[in-house]
Amino acid sequence: MTNTEVTTESGGRQNMFPSETRPYIDESVSYDGYPQNAEKVNGRWAMVGFVALLGAYVTTGQIIPGIF
Repeated sequence: MTNTEVTTESGGRQNMFPSETRPYIDESVSYDGYPQNAEKVNGRWAMVGFVALLGAYVTTGQIIPGIF
């Protein structure tokens, strides 16, 4: 397949392959509950981090062991 047509872009660059595929949105995938789930997961990991911080403080007496 030989295509000798060249398209010149706005910056003066030449593009031999100017055609692109059209983007589409797949309607079958639903993201309705994603933000709520993300907030729950974020909160749970924050609780895990807080408990780890308390555990490190109780066992070592330092806020961040090895630094303070």
